[in-house]
Amino acid sequence: MSEKKVPRKYNTIQNIWFMIKLAWKSKEKKVLVIGSLISLLTVIQNLLNLYVSPVILGAVEDHVSVQNLLFIIAIFVLTLMVVSAALTYVNENAIYGRISVRMELVNLINQKASTTSYPNIQDNKFQKLLTKSEEYTDNNAAAAEAIWTTLTTLLVNLTCFFLYAGLLTQIQSILILVILITSVISYFISRNLDGYEYKHREEEAEYVHHMSYLLNQAKDIGAAKDIRIFGLRSWLEELYEKNYRAFTAFHSKAERIHLWARITDLFLTFLRNGMAYVYLIYLVLYQRLKVSEFLLFFTAVDGFSSWVTGTLDQLRRLNRQSLDISVIRECLDYPEVFQFDGGIPLSLEAGKDYVISLEQVSFRYPGASQDTLRDINLTLQPGEKLAVVGLNGAGKTTLVKLICGFLDPTKGKVLLNGTDIRMYNRRDYYSLFSAVFQDFSLLAATIAGNVAQAEEMDMERVKDCIKKAGLTSKIESLPEGYETYLNRSVYTNAVMLSGGETQRLILARALYKDSVFIILDEPTAALDPIAEADIYQKYNEMTQGKTSVFISHRLASTRFCSRIILLEHGKILEEGTHEKLLKSGGKYTELYEIQSKYYREGAENVEA
Repeated sequence: MSEKKVPRKYNTIQNIWFMIKLAWKSKEKKVLVIGSLISLLTVIQNLLNLYVSPVILGAVEDHVSVQNLLFIIAIFVLTLMVVSAALTYVNENAIYGRISVRMELVNLINQKASTTSYPNIQDNKFQKLLTKSEEYTDNNAAAAEAIWTTLTTLLVNLTCFFLYAGLLTQIQSILILVILITSVISYFISRNLDGYEYKHREEEAEYVHHMSYLLNQAKDIGAAKDIRIFGLRSWLEELYEKNYRAFTAFHSKAERIHLWARITDLFLTFLRNGMAYVYLIYLVLYQRLKVSEFLLFFTAVDGFSSWVTGTLDQLRRLNRQSLDISVIRECLDYPEVFQFDGGIPLSLEAGKDYVISLEQVSFRYPGASQDTLRDINLTLQPGEKLAVVGLNGAGKTTLVKLICGFLDPTKGKVLLNGTDIRMYNRRDYYSLFSAVFQDFSLLAATIAGNVAQAEEMDMERVKDCIKKAGLTSKIESLPEGYETYLNRSVYTNAVMLSGGETQRLILARALYKDSVFIILDEPTAALDPIAEADIYQKYNEMTQGKTSVFISHRLASTRFCSRIILLEHGKILEEGTHEKLLKSGGKYTELYEIQSKYYREGAENVEA
C-alpha cells in the first residue's frame, strides 16, 4: 500500500517570496541586486561569446581592412574582459549576503527551538522538522543559501532561451521544435536515471550515518576504556568494513546507471546536432547562407539546447529547494501550545504572596494508555518547603513540570493566586521560578557567567551567591578565580568541578535569579546518600523565606521539609511531616525502613 502524500503547505512562489522578504528584513537587499546583476552580466557574456567568432569571420568574408578587423577584435576582447572581470567580482561578493540570509534563518530556528512550548520539544513531528531544518541550513550548498544561485541561474536560462529562440526563428521554426523535443526527451531520461541517488538518499544516508557513528565511537573518550579492556577495536573495524562495502556497492550501482544516462544523452545530442548540421549545410549550399551565419546558427542550436535543459533542470532544483524551505517554514510556524505573545502579563512584586494550587489535575502523555498523574489536589503556600517523594515512575517529575508550567494538565487546572496559568503569559510565569533539575546544564563559559547566565552581570551579587552556596574558597583558589572556564571540550584550560561542587554552583545560579519559587528535581540523584543529604541541607539553609519544592526518591534527604507528599501510581498516597508519616506506619514508613537499612549509619551522622 502506497504512503499517502501530505499536501504541501507552501508553494514555490510563496517560498521565493518568503526568502526575498527575509533578505529585505535582514538588511541584505544586496542579495537581490547582486543576483540580478550576475544574471545580466552572464547573459551579456554568453551573447558576446555567441557573436564574437561569427562577427570576426563575417568581417573577413566582407574583406574589411586589417585596421577595422583589428578594431572589431579589440572591441570584443575588451568588452569580454570588462564583463568577465565584473562578473568575477560580483560572484565573489555574492556569497557574503547569501550567508547572512542563511544565518538569519539559523537564528530563527535556534530561537524557535529554545523558546517553543515545552510539549513541542517532546513532539516527534516537531523534532523531525527541527532536525531537517538544521540540515537544510547547515552549509553553503543547503537550500537556504543555494536557492539564490538557482534563481540567478534560472533567470539566465530563461532570458537566453527566448533570445536564442528569437535568433533561430530567422532560419526555420521547425528547427526549434526539433531541438525542444530532443532536449526534453534527453532531460527526462537523464533525470530519471540520475535520480537514483536522490530516490535512495535515505539508504545512502544510513550507510554514512553508521560509518560516522563507528568512527566517532572509535575516538570517543567515554568509550576508550571499554575499547581497550574488551578489545573492541577489531569488532569496530569489522562493522565499519561491512558498512563501507555496502556503501561502495550502492555507489557502484549508481555509477552504472549514470553511465547509461550519459550514453543516452550523447545519442540524442548527436541526433540533434546532426540534423541541425545537415540543414545548415543545405542552407549554405542552396540558400547562400554565409559561413559566418552558419557558425552563428550552429552555435545557437547547441546553446539553445543547453538553455532548454538548463531551464528544466533549474526548475526541478528550485522545486526541491522549495520543498526544503517548506520544511523550515513549517518548523518556524509550528503552532505554540502556550501563550508567549499574549496572555495576562505577570511581573514579580516584592512582598506579594504567590500561591499555586492544583485542582483535580490529571495528566497523560501523548500516545500513553493511562494517566501519569490522576486527580491531584495540592496547594503550595508562600514560604512552604514541600517535599515530593516516591519511587521511580511515580510521577514526581511530571508534577514538577505541571507546577513550572512546562506542561498543561489533561484534566483539571493549575492556578496561580486563583487564576488558571493558561491565562497568563507563559514567559512571564516562568520568571517566577528558579530550578535545579536532575539533567541540569552548565555552559562552556566562565564560572561567573554560569551563575549569572548572562554576559552582563552584577559581580558582587555573583560572589555573594557563591559564598552562600559555600564555594568561595574553592573558586578563589583557582588561578583565574571567577573567570575560570568550565567544559574542557571547548576550552583546554577549563576546570572540572566535583559532583558536590557542581551542585553548589547550580544552587548559586538559582539564588542569583532570586525567584519566588525554587524547584529542586532530584539534582543529586548521581550522588551518594550522605552527599545528597548534605547538599539538600545546604539548599534548605539557602532558601529560607522562599517557596520550595524538593523532589527525591530518597526519603531521608527531605526530613527538614514542612510537608511531604508520597506519590504512588500517579496519585498522592500519603501526606504530612516526616515524623507524622513515620508514625502512621503506612507506605512511607515501609519505604523509609527499606532505604534506611542501607545507609542508616550515614543518615545518623548527618543528623548529628
